[in-house]
This record gives sequence, C-alpha cells and structure tokens, in this order.
Amino acid sequence: MSWGDEMRVGLMGQGRRAWALRGVKVVQKVEYKREWAYLNLAVNGLTGQLHWGWTENMKGAAIASIVQHRAEQEVDVIVWDRARGHCGSADQEITVKRIAQPAYSPELNPAERVFEYVRSTVEGAVYGTIAAKRAAVEAELRELAPAPDTVRSLAGWDWIRQSVAGLWQANTVFQ
Repeated sequence: MSWGDEMRVGLMGQGRRAWALRGVKVVQKVEYKREWAYLNLAVNGLTGQLHWGWTENMKGAAIASIVQHRAEQEVDVIVWDRARGHCGSADQEITVKRIAQPAYSPELNPAERVFEYVRSTVEGAVYGTIAAKRAAVEAELRELAPAPDTVRSLAGWDWIRQSVAGLWQANTVFQ
C-alpha cells in the first residue's frame, strides 16, 4: 500500500530564509520562467519504499501510465486525493486498487512530507532549465530511496500503521 501524490516542479523561483546581520539586506537570485514538470510519487511509510515517475501534465492519460508502471512494480493499493487526473476513463483497466482521500487534505498524505523534504533541499537555487532542476530532484530521491529508515521517519505515521493493521484485520481492501 502506498500513498501517492504529485508535486509540480518548476522554474518559478522561491526565496529561502537566510541568516544575515541585522540591517544587512539579503539578496537572492530567483528564476521566473513558466516551465513545469510533475513528480508523481508513491511512498510506503511502513516499509520506507519510494516509487516515482515524471509527467509533463496532470491529465488522466499521463497519470494512468504512471499508475500502470506502479502496478508493474507490484504496488497493489494506492491512496491519493481526488485530483481531476486521478479518475477517468484512462485508468479503468489498471489493476491497482485506489482509495480516495478527502479533497484538499495534504495533512493526510505522507507523500507531502517527502515533498517538503525534497523542496527544502532543491529550492533556493537557480537551475536555468527544467531538466537541471528535475535532475536535482532525481538525485535527492535516489539518495533518499535506499534509506528506508529516513522515509519511515518522514512518512510512517502511527495512524497509518493503525489504519493498515485495521484493514488487514477487516480484510476489506485486500480481497
């Protein structure tokens, strides 16, 4: 079981907090280009596994190809929000079971914590191209993926453990 979501990665720069002496103005370079790619992340907070892929947009066909790839990686159940691209005719034939969370509730999705972690490491720099920023995000994910303890500390919340244990006992999802 994995919790999934998408993070828009773009070249619209964000200033980061910086220390400076009192009275000294902090100057940061930021980019201002309207270019984006979408990181589709699935995180299992119990095992510490990460699965990710990239799409150019949030349309159902693009997301369906990512979910199909997750089915090939033996992800059986995915929990995600009710974004428009998460439902539709493009993903009807995919065997991964999907559980929808309430809309606009990032506090229920552990993938958001991984996004915060990734953003804290890659934002605040000027990359020049979307490919360069995407490579920085990829490098961070490749560093995080072989560290399941770190992923579990970010995404393995107690309520998730209890909920999954309850699902196993009720055997409602896994039949």
